[in-house]
Amino acid sequence: MLLDRIKERAKKFDKSLQDVAEETGISPNTIYSWRKKTPRMDKLQQVADLLHTTTDYLSGATDDPSLPSSSESTISIDEDKPYSYHGYPVPEKYLKMIRGLMEDDIKEGKIKPDDKQQ
Repeated sequence: MLLDRIKERAKKFDKSLQDVAEETGISPNTIYSWRKKTPRMDKLQQVADLLHTTTDYLSGATDDPSLPSSSESTISIDEDKPYSYHGYPVPEKYLKMIRGLMEDDIKEGKIKPDDKQQ
């Protein structure tokens, strides 16, 4: 799956696996070895960066190849819509727990609207 996804993304940018290897400085043999071996995370990240996607997508943890939007730093969990985490659906019981924790912190004055929490 990994090598197939790399090929698929490379094709979208008119690149071959050889191009990916050259542009990342990773040997073609190393990339081809990923058919059977797990790549080092730093190498996989280089490929993901080149192909404008995430390591989660390349490794099959998610089916969404898009990069996270840096302009959207908050999400609303008030709405009744499905959420996912690394391609897995977030169960409603987890959302209820998060809502409950947030409500407690709001009531206790620990957080305020637009409070930048780190």
